[in-house]
Amino acid sequence: MTAQDSATRCAAIAPRPGGPASGTALAALGVASFSLSFPATAWSLTGFGPWTSTGLRGALAGVLAGLYLLASAAPLPKRRHWPGLVVVSAGCVLVFPLLTTLALRTSSTAHSAVVIGVLPLATAVIAALRTGRRPSRAFWAAALVGAVAVLAFTLLQSHGRPAVADLYLVVGLLVCAAGYAEGGRLSRDLPGAQVIAWAVVAALPVMLLTSGYGLAVEPVHPGAKALAGLGYIAAVSQFAGFVLWYRGMAEIGVPRASQLQLAQPLLTLVWSVLLLGEDLPVAAPVTAAVVLVCIAVTQRARA
Repeated sequence: MTAQDSATRCAAIAPRPGGPASGTALAALGVASFSLSFPATAWSLTGFGPWTSTGLRGALAGVLAGLYLLASAAPLPKRRHWPGLVVVSAGCVLVFPLLTTLALRTSSTAHSAVVIGVLPLATAVIAALRTGRRPSRAFWAAALVGAVAVLAFTLLQSHGRPAVADLYLVVGLLVCAAGYAEGGRLSRDLPGAQVIAWAVVAALPVMLLTSGYGLAVEPVHPGAKALAGLGYIAAVSQFAGFVLWYRGMAEIGVPRASQLQLAQPLLTLVWSVLLLGEDLPVAAPVTAAVVLVCIAVTQRARA
């Protein structure tokens, strides 16, 4: 690899100069949007099976994304963009939504959200390996402490016995981390809205097949709550939230943006209590305090 190639790879993940505050705000709004994804998915499961919910989620998001691309007259991505878009499509549009939906059949929303708390560290690691850009030791220390706090909380809630749902969640977070890192890299060349829009449209044929399979083998009882949940995960979790997320990543860099997601499990815990009537674990406030300190350190650490 030449020095120019290395510089190009690093620049693809480096933050854009001049917009750290707005980038942090956009990424934080994306995190807030994603924090409602698990409760909304739980709502959708009251009327749809996991395959049906995942398929319809992706299909509806594909229609919205297609309309956006047509309305904005977005040009086709260049050939060099498509491998990354396929990674985003596979990780963030198909595999992660399906595995987390399957997990939520037997795992509580609160527990699932906390397992996914390792996602920020996984995203930062993959981004570093993919681009060669290395955050500081202070960043890695804070990211690791945050991940350990979240994992300890998870094991405490499961009494040290991971379940099958946890396996779904762990595999899901790894593929999602790859999708986040690639999406953040691509957002240096393409607008964040186009990155997720093309990824969702690319997955549309598979999502239509998934929907057809689900509708054929799973019962459907579309009540108001199920439809509201499905509408949210299709319009916000699968599209609008990513527009904010990838734009924020482009402005402040993938590693710093990813660590904002340490707050997502705790936000989801609050939503699970308010919307689903689940119990708030006693250890949640302590974990929240540790996580917030870790987020503050990662945002101040230099790359």
